[in-house]
Amino acid sequence: MRLPGHLSQHQGQGINLPELFPRIHCWIILSVKGVKESDVMKTVSDILNSKGHDVWAVKPDDTVFESLQLMAEKEVGALLVMDQDRLVGIVTERDYARKVILEGKSSKDSSVAEVMTKHVLCVTPERTIDECMALMTDKRARHLPVVDHKRVIGLVSIGDLVKAMISEQQVLIDQLQHYISG
Repeated sequence: MRLPGHLSQHQGQGINLPELFPRIHCWIILSVKGVKESDVMKTVSDILNSKGHDVWAVKPDDTVFESLQLMAEKEVGALLVMDQDRLVGIVTERDYARKVILEGKSSKDSSVAEVMTKHVLCVTPERTIDECMALMTDKRARHLPVVDHKRVIGLVSIGDLVKAMISEQQVLIDQLQHYISG
């Protein structure tokens, strides 16, 4: 069974979980009580199955203004930049603020290709929430395209991951309360 992120780092390092958590006699009891790893450690695939696989995209030669209109219409903070079926970048509200507004450019005269982030961090559907959070934190990213066999199948945001983590923690809390109360 995979432990929550802050505990899994100690697994196999001589840390005695029953000593750390004396009221829980053994973490294996959780699986006996009905918590499956799939209930606790969600993957990107689980998030996409819940929120949907919609991907909003623009072309590199679209204007930044057009990309902002689409972001506003879809109520999202980032769009993938696609050339045919190929992911070539991502354009975000942050790109607009830093590369258009702060440089005194016009969104109607700037192409997406000029401001997009070209080196896009991507994940596969099998990645866990913890892995994605670590990657986003380390690289200071807020959106991760999901790629399966070189095909974009979705996009997860930091908000999606936080929502899933809260859900995971609630499952653990509910199960622990059930275990403690008998």
